[in-house]
Amino acid sequence: MSTDFQKFLFGISEALVTDELEALKFLSLEHIPMRKLEAIQEPKAFFEVLQEKDMIEAGNLAFLKELLFLISRMDLLAAHLGSSREEMERELQIPGRAKVSAYRQLLYGIAEDLTPEDVKSVKFLLQKQIPKNKLQDNASMLKVLLEMERNGIIKEDNLTMLKDILKGFRLDIKKKIDTYEEKKKENDSKEKLHYPVSVFVHPAGQGAEGVTPHLLVESYEMKNNPHGYCVILNNYIFKNPYEAREGTVKDGEAVKRVFKWLQFETVEHMDLEAKQMYAKVKEYSKKDHSNMDCFVCFIFSHGEKDKIKGVDHEFVNIKDLLSCFSGSNCPSLAGKPKLFFIQACQGSVGHPAVTVKEDFSDHLETDATPLPSIPDQADILVGMATVEDYECYRCTKTGSVYVQCLCNKMELLCPLRKDLITILTEVNKEVGGRVLNGWKQMPKITSTLRKQLIFRIPQCQSIEKQKNKNTLS
Repeated sequence: MSTDFQKFLFGISEALVTDELEALKFLSLEHIPMRKLEAIQEPKAFFEVLQEKDMIEAGNLAFLKELLFLISRMDLLAAHLGSSREEMERELQIPGRAKVSAYRQLLYGIAEDLTPEDVKSVKFLLQKQIPKNKLQDNASMLKVLLEMERNGIIKEDNLTMLKDILKGFRLDIKKKIDTYEEKKKENDSKEKLHYPVSVFVHPAGQGAEGVTPHLLVESYEMKNNPHGYCVILNNYIFKNPYEAREGTVKDGEAVKRVFKWLQFETVEHMDLEAKQMYAKVKEYSKKDHSNMDCFVCFIFSHGEKDKIKGVDHEFVNIKDLLSCFSGSNCPSLAGKPKLFFIQACQGSVGHPAVTVKEDFSDHLETDATPLPSIPDQADILVGMATVEDYECYRCTKTGSVYVQCLCNKMELLCPLRKDLITILTEVNKEVGGRVLNGWKQMPKITSTLRKQLIFRIPQCQSIEKQKNKNTLS
């Protein structure tokens, strides 16, 4: 990192005050995990995190410009970035250019428009929904909005309670929310025809392709602790030493960290033969899941189309693994979501790459694996690292592209109460946008889920605390 660029960021950070830092953090919530933002106490640390997440770098300051524009620091925009209000207004009108969503801009605008007396009224009306210690006098409106999001009171497609609160004393702001909802409804209706073709949502027993998550208004219950088992079948060392899957241990660590945080009973089984893989999956299907909400299984290995390779070089059919969890074979999970995530190739062909900045310098390897045929039962989702007939990639130092991106997106979007299909679509977008060894990778989602699946986040436990706990244990 050049000294000149660091001096440039330092100059901007010195000009920002505490309230502006809070605003920048709030506006960045869709790009930086909440756990990281909560730890930031000064602007310099905020800019460091933006650099870590590749949101800003020398020569690419679009996101920084957008943030300074949104918090109305036109002086910094002009003096340090050579831009202006008019230029930014034109820039952000270009479709796809804005990085801060209309939803988050709306919430920030509401916080800016409310007077101190208005904020007191909002806090008073929220006393039954939010713990009182989160509504203290010094809590800003941005913090109140964050708590409303955390508690599921508001989200991108449901601002009803916020409107009900505001209509009694700020009808003008309530009308702004109405306008936002009308525009969102228009945009959603246009986007339905362009929803990613790699997502298949089949309502119970029907083959309805291309149905969007907007129709899935009902959610699966996630009320137990633990919510269920998260089982990891991780094949690292094979009989042929040249087939060792370097980096797969990092994938196991990432999954365990995230799903322990999400209150799953997480267990990893290493280096299984084909028969052992089937036996282990069947063992979990025979358990009593009556007091659990969900089942999750990650499989990391080599393979061929429709099959997973055991460390003994024998194969197990993916269809056989999935059928263990049909309604008849596992009645205690009937009507509950069963999730399978498979890191492996679908063949030996690489996706041709468009001209995009290379973003992986570490050594990459490929896995070889299957195309799952989902049984025609409801409530099963399979997330594949790549579509059929193509390779997927694993970094020998940091783990697989797909699994690491999935875990990062879970950390980022679960606290915002995003449903699983939305999170996996974000994974598709990010992984599909990378160039790996000159090739592209496109993950695939196949689903018979009948409802939205939203993971509940423990109120008193951040993932950073979970990491520390895991280190000590």
